[in-house]
Amino acid sequence: MAAVTEAPPLAPAPETKPPRRPRRRGRWTPYLLLLPGLLWLLVFFALPVIYQASTSVQTGSLEEGYRVTWHFATYWDALSEYWPQFVRSVLYAASATVLCLLLGYPLAYLIAFRAGRWRNLIMILVIAPFFTSFLIRTLAWKTILADGGPVVGVLDALHVLDVTSWLGWTAGDRVLATPLAVVCGLTYNFLPFMILPLYTSLERIDPRLHEAANDLYARPSTTFRKVTLPLSMPGVVSGTLLTFIPATGDYVNADLLGSTDTRMVGNVIQSQFLRILDYPTAAALSFILMAAILFMVTFYIRKSGTEDLV
Repeated sequence: MAAVTEAPPLAPAPETKPPRRPRRRGRWTPYLLLLPGLLWLLVFFALPVIYQASTSVQTGSLEEGYRVTWHFATYWDALSEYWPQFVRSVLYAASATVLCLLLGYPLAYLIAFRAGRWRNLIMILVIAPFFTSFLIRTLAWKTILADGGPVVGVLDALHVLDVTSWLGWTAGDRVLATPLAVVCGLTYNFLPFMILPLYTSLERIDPRLHEAANDLYARPSTTFRKVTLPLSMPGVVSGTLLTFIPATGDYVNADLLGSTDTRMVGNVIQSQFLRILDYPTAAALSFILMAAILFMVTFYIRKSGTEDLV
């Protein structure tokens, strides 16, 4: 029998160390870039909110000092006494928001699709009010709506003031110191906040979609209803929020263009903080206003059917 020879055993393979992962450079760079903004929000937003929250549950006086006693009844007292101002603020802000949308959407549509070489000029005219102070812009409306002025004369000749007087928005042939004057001031001051998001949203629409609608023999009204309006809803939602939220808490327009009968909740908060010096009530009113706006905004965003905000 042939001798069977065994093959020599194989030498063990040398141990290889796993490759070292390359060190990720700049791993903390995004967090360092976010740090200034986070610190800014903490110092100038979070801490004041916490301080106002503690102020709203304090009792005492300016002479004796305030201390935290968890007096939550301040919220109920403030709401039960100043609920007309809350309702008035929401009504004025909603009216101004609707007017801004009715005025701003056609202008934004014109800039996006029809302005041509005049687009930049029209955009400058839209943001031109920002070149002056908010206070100066509001004071200008006292001259525009002055008694016996051209605007009041035209409205009176067209019998518009008869309708607004019947609705309770004006007083006879007088526009100043009425709800209409306050709403006009709010509409003018916050109109750019409506136009800019609308223009941004409309500009993003692919023009080939309009061409496809025309190829399918769709009417202009159908194209607008089926294509333009649904695709511009993010701009509509953003513009209405940017208009309604600051208009609800505004107090300058009601102070300069209105009267004691047109006071908004912002006027009450400003008076409680700076004149009456009732800090707990002012803080409670601020938190009630913030909670009400947060609830309405959340409900509105859910019902709007879009989360893609400009």
